[in-house]
Amino acid sequence: MINSYQDLEVWKKAMELVTDIYKVSQTFPKEELYGMTNQLRRASVSVPANIAEGWGRGTTNGYIQFLRIARGSLLEVETLTTVSHSLGYVNAQDLQEQISQKIVEISKMINALINSLKHS
Repeated sequence: MINSYQDLEVWKKAMELVTDIYKVSQTFPKEELYGMTNQLRRASVSVPANIAEGWGRGTTNGYIQFLRIARGSLLEVETLTTVSHSLGYVNAQDLQEQISQKIVEISKMINALINSLKHS
């Protein structure tokens, strides 16, 4: 039974992604602390935060809107990790094993939740 946004698998996976992003970005150059590192971390935190905020809105349309924002933040994370890889900050194995697979999975889960809410 789902009593809270914390019971949602998509929120749990998004929280795991945040942890992975923080771990991977610890190795970024110091000069990126207020650039790429900060933007990537903020975007990753935005995903579960918007899932939670949408849940708290109390309306289906409000929830869907925040899920769309979460999906947009997820695509921002994907883009920033791709840039980070291009710059040599993230190796291909870490990108694929820790981040890219989770992004695909979370994206599918958000889309499924949106579709489910649209048809309820």
